[in-house]
Amino acid sequence: MRGFVRDIRFVLLLSIIFSTIFAAVYELISRYRTANEFPVIGKLVDIGGRRIQLDCRGVGRPTVVFESGLDLNGSLSWSAIHDRIAKTTRACAYSRAGIMWSDPSGGAQNGKTIAEDLHLTLLNAGEKAPYVLVGHSMGGPYIMIYTKYFGLEVAGLVFVDASHPDEVERLKAITSLTEPVWLRLIAKAGAALAWTGITRGIIVPLLEKSAREYWRLRKWPSDAVLAYSPTSLDSIVKESDAFEESLADAGTARQLNDRPVFVLTGMEPLSAEVLAYFKLTPVQGRQYQEIWKSMHDEEASWSTQSQHQVVFDAGHYIQFDQPDVVISAVLSVVNRVRAAAN
Repeated sequence: MRGFVRDIRFVLLLSIIFSTIFAAVYELISRYRTANEFPVIGKLVDIGGRRIQLDCRGVGRPTVVFESGLDLNGSLSWSAIHDRIAKTTRACAYSRAGIMWSDPSGGAQNGKTIAEDLHLTLLNAGEKAPYVLVGHSMGGPYIMIYTKYFGLEVAGLVFVDASHPDEVERLKAITSLTEPVWLRLIAKAGAALAWTGITRGIIVPLLEKSAREYWRLRKWPSDAVLAYSPTSLDSIVKESDAFEESLADAGTARQLNDRPVFVLTGMEPLSAEVLAYFKLTPVQGRQYQEIWKSMHDEEASWSTQSQHQVVFDAGHYIQFDQPDVVISAVLSVVNRVRAAAN
């Protein structure tokens, strides 16, 4: 009997070993195929031993620089509006360290290191200030931090349903409306196990489904995002770990002086599915939106030249739900920067 049990354990061990090897080989093949099917859009810019993907189009000044939110989309977060902005002026989208085509960073990924990476990327690529920075979600605090450290380069800002430096404290009143703990654990597990193929086959589909529910994202930007997500996930986890640190850094940069600023707020009513997902009552859902709008009212007060538009038929990803609204806001700031320069 003992020999039989020992044999069963041995067979199970061998099965685990061969399954792991098979899955790891599958992941290597998948990464090779991904690189061939979805080659770099734009170019890779060396910033000192690492390369950052940068996609610049069009001509004219000021240069619009897009900063994506805390997600897997990278430069493709702006795919619905990039070309149309580039018809009017120079427009650059990029992917932060470790996301999509960009090489990972060995250190922390907080707002300051992200700003330094972007500064070096634009500098080494030969792009010229002045810049109009456009930030979605967590990209809002990131462009505030860039302005804090490289303010002479920044002529205007556009906040697309952007995060607020005080949002963690303000939203504590609605305790259910936070990133689910299980989602964060899955993301960390996915980053750690990406080499095994488990992330690509199991974890990524779960995260995609959750993103659609969490952010009311109707359309995924590109199949490329999903294909690169197993390798992008580790950097997203690093940024998430520095989330409150980055918000605190942005909180010291609320004075944007007389720079033209445009704030957009997605205020589509929360659906019954979203309320159920977060275990919120309709009253709590309305309370959340009131707090969110009030924080954006504050963002608009940080400049003496600001506009704030509430978009009632768009969710968090306004650039996908209502791209024309974002294009209009960006070009409004571009035109005001041009007028001030004349």
